[in-house]
Amino acid sequence: MRKKITLILAMMLLVLTASAKKGPKYVFYFIGDGMGTNQVMGVQYYLQDIEGKYGFKPLCFTQFPYSGLVVTYSANSDVTDSSAAGTALASGKKTNNNYLGVLPDRETPVTTIAEMAHKKGIRVAIGTSVCIDHATPGSFYGHRPHRNQYHEIGTQLSESGFEFFGGADFNTPYTRDNSDEGNYVQAQKAGYTIVNGYDEYKQKAASADKIVLFDKEPNADHYLSYAIDRKEGDLKLSEITEAAIDFMMKDPKKGFFMMMEGGRIDQACHNNDPGTYIQEMLDFDEAIKVAYDFYLKHKNETLIVITADHETGGLGLTAGEYKTNFKVLRNQKMSKGAFSDHLKKMGLEIGDILTWDEVQQELKENFGFWDTVELTDKQTDRLRSVYVETFGMGPGELKEGEYFDVSKLTDEAARVMTEAAQISWAAGCHSGSYVPVFAIGAGAELFTGQMDNTEIPMKIKKLAGY
Repeated sequence: MRKKITLILAMMLLVLTASAKKGPKYVFYFIGDGMGTNQVMGVQYYLQDIEGKYGFKPLCFTQFPYSGLVVTYSANSDVTDSSAAGTALASGKKTNNNYLGVLPDRETPVTTIAEMAHKKGIRVAIGTSVCIDHATPGSFYGHRPHRNQYHEIGTQLSESGFEFFGGADFNTPYTRDNSDEGNYVQAQKAGYTIVNGYDEYKQKAASADKIVLFDKEPNADHYLSYAIDRKEGDLKLSEITEAAIDFMMKDPKKGFFMMMEGGRIDQACHNNDPGTYIQEMLDFDEAIKVAYDFYLKHKNETLIVITADHETGGLGLTAGEYKTNFKVLRNQKMSKGAFSDHLKKMGLEIGDILTWDEVQQELKENFGFWDTVELTDKQTDRLRSVYVETFGMGPGELKEGEYFDVSKLTDEAARVMTEAAQISWAAGCHSGSYVPVFAIGAGAELFTGQMDNTEIPMKIKKLAGY
């Protein structure tokens, strides 16, 4: 009798041990492009500052129980680009800048964790707020000697067989000489249903075996609208995440691997555009909240990992004094690009150059200058000087479809806004700074301390059994 009880207890222990070691069935992998530690800390200062308090207000993902610091260098530089970093985060292999999904020999393809998962029968979703064949999303299914071979990367998307893709558009749907089928045609021939907008997704998802979700009206840049510029009906990363979960759970027994990229954080920081970067960070957090809601329903089976490919802009949380003033950034209503387009449109509508009074009024309405954001006399003089440099002092005759280059004026407005927030930018490119990693769920305790970016996919691979 005693032997029987001992055997039963031993069997129960084996079952409990096996259960405890069971890896995640559902994996979320979020990559904030350009999101360094200061990008994260800055938006948390902003959230607290707009409430009139010192300190920081945490984002959803910064409250995850495990975190660490990630080193991002590439195979040929301490400062990585997105394709080399994306390759490292997707495959655990270092490569040179501008190479995508191949080793430094430019030929040998790496195997990504998305490909490993799919080969095992697990459903895969790839989403982004930029074009779907951009460096980071492309790193999970593409293998090319240069990241700018968009058409070829788009072709490899169709060949991947992954169940779900979501983003703004293909960057290069057709070859320049039309010598090859366009990426839209290739995807459709490979069995993908292409839908435009979240509403159309909901209409067609049930009958689709594989799906590509693009923006309702893809723009010329092939990116989703910045959160700060978004109009009703524009596709959001949170909606792509919701759609991906919905589509993956059509067959929940298989489990899923999902990579979602906040791609426009990087672009806002390249542009040293402070208010735009803040809103992109908040938008990224909204997408993560969608995954977190899923986690709360499937705690023992879900892993969420958030990291970045690199830091962009050398963001400094100071401008030389022992204080910041993040709350002024809530007065910025447009991205730099949108403000330039706005001024051009105004000028073309009146058929003449804008007066300083007209430009000053637009700066008040879209940046809060002079009304809610105090400027020094020197800052006002700088804006006025750039206005004169841009437009001259008198009226001019405009031909249809032509207007002055107002980019210097919008650049100066962003610099003044940065100074008003009492922060700084070191550059308009990437840096070699640490990026963070945060994790919650099954196996999340592995994502602590300092690690190389190549370690993250290997940890996911081990935990999920890919």
